Amino acid sequence: MGLTKTENYTDKQNELAQMMKALAHPARIAIIQHLVKANACICNDLVEIIGLAQATTSQHLKELKMVGIIQGSIEGTSVCYCINKRKWDHFRAEFELFFGAIDNQKSCC
Repeated sequence: MGLTKTENYTDKQNELAQMMKALAHPARIAIIQHLVKANACICNDLVEIIGLAQATTSQHLKELKMVGIIQGSIEGTSVCYCINKRKWDHFRAEFELFFGAIDNQKSCC
């Protein structure tokens, strides 16, 4: 996380920030949407669908894989990616807690 002094924050805060950072690019959102729709995908297919260079697509996949939202398995000379359902459910629950925290509060403005 760079010079943000991550030790000043809880593990949950750091984890949520890393997940949001991984999602903070439209190409990554498009990759996730495609993987959800297709239920699996070969990297070369993603290059065509996303419209970015192989190296750029691979970098986006690496960022998503690093936080665990996707997983990949080697099939011959290609890697097949899919959504990591366990991590997906974990982050969904964390986001619901994060965004739901304001539900019962009155507006202060």
